[in-house]
Amino acid sequence: MTIAASKIDASSAAAGGPALRWLGRVDYEPTWDGMRAFTDSRTAEDRDQIWFLEHPAVFTLGMNGKREHVLAPADIPVVQIDRGGQVTYHGPGQLVVYPLIDVRRLGIGVRQLVVALENAVIALAAEQAVVAAGRRDAPGVYVNERKLASIGLRIRRGCSYHGLALNVSMDLEPFGRINPCGYAGLQVTDLKSLGTDLSVEAAAHRLAPHLLRSLSLPDQPVWS
Repeated sequence: MTIAASKIDASSAAAGGPALRWLGRVDYEPTWDGMRAFTDSRTAEDRDQIWFLEHPAVFTLGMNGKREHVLAPADIPVVQIDRGGQVTYHGPGQLVVYPLIDVRRLGIGVRQLVVALENAVIALAAEQAVVAAGRRDAPGVYVNERKLASIGLRIRRGCSYHGLALNVSMDLEPFGRINPCGYAGLQVTDLKSLGTDLSVEAAAHRLAPHLLRSLSLPDQPVWS
């Protein structure tokens, strides 16, 4: 299966905001291939895209990730990939967001993109009466020291891919098979555990305007 990074109408590429795509549950490696293909083939006129999806169970290990942080993967595959950061888990019930953004055109750096992703999750959590916060020393979003969302990015040719993983309503047990993000003993949580009843798709549609607003883009999502 190949995830096609379709060419969206390029008119008003920067001013009109990114095209948003809900992909459902898709395998990890074809999606990764699709992100890289889009990033490598896009031009300055191509409209940005943001992909919203979930993956079957998989551990991903960043470029400089240490295998020692993968403790006991058992039947869950481990894929070494080209983002920053250490090891994390993706699985059903987790919203994954891949911003395929020309950061040079948008005039932001990596840190600004990380903060925008964090702020979008914090705003979504606040809608659900959950107090969340980012941490400068360990990118992501936390609730009472438990990690709610992880962030790992790659910038190539001035454009971003990889992105955000927000735990919505999932089996958290596989996080115990790793040192999440390279931190031994780090506890994780999800929105369901915090009293929120959202599906992954509903969380995507609620998160999208917050993310656009955090990026100083028009906050009326355009889904394709």
